[in-house]
Amino acid sequence: MSVSYEDLLSQARGLLSAQAHRVANAANLSALIYHGLDRVNWAGFYFLEGDELIVGPFQGQPACVRIPMGKGVCGTAAATLATQRVADVHAFEGHIACDAASRSEIVVPLLVDGQLIGVLDIDSPVPDRFSEADQAGIEALAKAYTDSLGGTI
Repeated sequence: MSVSYEDLLSQARGLLSAQAHRVANAANLSALIYHGLDRVNWAGFYFLEGDELIVGPFQGQPACVRIPMGKGVCGTAAATLATQRVADVHAFEGHIACDAASRSEIVVPLLVDGQLIGVLDIDSPVPDRFSEADQAGIEALAKAYTDSLGGTI
């Protein structure tokens, strides 16, 4: 069952407001997104460690553990500090296939005080699943997450 981004954002703020722990909030937000959005087969976080992204809390099939900066959709979002909304992951040069069922993907970089801490990654088995409205909603959820950290990383 899919809920509106307005409802998801309200629920996210409630979940994240009493806690500033990066992993706890990532775990709760990934579960909220995974169960709140329809046609999603993976929702989770990768955190920056050195020059690569390391898998964090997520919902879905087992995931790639390490992603180099600039590689795949997640690494590209991290390196460019720009949201990547990919209609067909098979057409994305250098796509890293963690789950063969994924067909489209959106990845939002996570910034705290202008510093990259990781990315929020959401996959779908449906081609072209994510619209501009989805992007705006998911970017708002990512901001609620980074705001919940209170400037700490």
